[in-house]
Amino acid sequence: MSEDPNNLRKETTDVDTMTVEKQQGRRARIVRQRNMVLVVAAVGLVALTLIILIVWRWKGSATGAETEVTPTVSVKVVKAEKGAIAAQVTAVGTIWPRERADVAAKISAQIKKMALLKNKVVRAGEVIAVLESRDLQAQRAEAVAALNEARASERSLVTGTIPKTNAEDQKALLDAHAKVNNTRATYERRRLLFEKGGISKKDLEASQLDLTTAEDELRLQEQTVSLRARSLNPNDRALAAARTAQAQQRVATLDAQLSYATIRSPITGIVTDQFQYEGEFASAGGKLVTIADTSTVIVKAPFADTAVAQLKTGDSATVLPTDTSAEEMHGQITLLSRSSDPTNRTVEVWVTLGNGDGKLRANGAAQVTIFANSKDDAIVVPAAAVTLEASNADEGTVMVVDAQNVAHETKVTVGIRTAEKIEIVEGLQGGETVVVEGNYSLPDGTKVEIAAEEEKPPEK
Repeated sequence: MSEDPNNLRKETTDVDTMTVEKQQGRRARIVRQRNMVLVVAAVGLVALTLIILIVWRWKGSATGAETEVTPTVSVKVVKAEKGAIAAQVTAVGTIWPRERADVAAKISAQIKKMALLKNKVVRAGEVIAVLESRDLQAQRAEAVAALNEARASERSLVTGTIPKTNAEDQKALLDAHAKVNNTRATYERRRLLFEKGGISKKDLEASQLDLTTAEDELRLQEQTVSLRARSLNPNDRALAAARTAQAQQRVATLDAQLSYATIRSPITGIVTDQFQYEGEFASAGGKLVTIADTSTVIVKAPFADTAVAQLKTGDSATVLPTDTSAEEMHGQITLLSRSSDPTNRTVEVWVTLGNGDGKLRANGAAQVTIFANSKDDAIVVPAAAVTLEASNADEGTVMVVDAQNVAHETKVTVGIRTAEKIEIVEGLQGGETVVVEGNYSLPDGTKVEIAAEEEKPPEK
């Protein structure tokens, strides 16, 4: 049996209608969900905006409250002034006594007498040791006897031999004159006899020969007297005097050696070392003791040649011993070496200072501080006023207080530094008021109150 086409068409129409209604319902649900999301998002946005507005207003009110209750900071200030400053340069030096003497024996002998002298004070001229000297005393006695003999010989020569020889020469001269006169008279008589034929020519010639011989003897005697007066006698006297002087010098030499047997202190000071003792044999040149005068000491320290360039004798220096707990001492530069060490480019500087209490020991070490690279017109502030970026940095900040008592952070460049002061090379002009206490972590623009300086109690 066949189906009715109208019924089929009707069923198809119903199915299509149901499908359309389902699709429309689905669209309506999607629209409603979308609208709900939009509403929720709008509500959330409004709520977020309200929250942000509330927080912003709360922060603003809190800042205002904080501003209102921010206290004024109490600080201490000073003026940045122009003045003198110098860099401190330190070196370790060696302490030397002002005077030092190594006392040695000048002769070789056994030490007859010598006390234990180490660390004892001795005075200039005080006897330190006595050496054995009996052999020298015997030699001196012999030399004195030789001196007496030389003096006796000299006196005998001057007062006896020479006058006697002079007298004999004068007698011989007179005899020569008399002989010449006698022979001349004999010759004249015979010449007259020869002219008269009374004698032969041979007899005349014999008389003439006797006259010539007598005249030659007279001339010889005259020259002998002149030579003795001019040369022989002075030479004899000089030779005798030389022998006497030689004997005297021998005695003086032995006297000096005997004096060397008694050893005395050349200076006043402390015996720092003793090398030999009583009973030992002292060789010539061998050291016995070392004496040092430590009432005034010299500290010799090597400084860089660049630091020494501006120093001069008379400049002050401070000395701090490294081997004691003594306080810092003050002295003066007394010598600047004219040569430098080519190895490390240093120059030796001598600092002289008093040591009456004996706190400084010879050959000890001490730290010497000098002031170099000095400037007389530098802008100087206390070291506490500068906050450096690092301990060895050349830049930092200072807090400058203006006329309204507001602190402003100012960048500065520093130069010479000491323990108490710092030179400001850039950043300040001089005359500014800077904070020296209370400047750590002080914000820029902070209102400050300048604290009054504490009055120092009067010294009693």
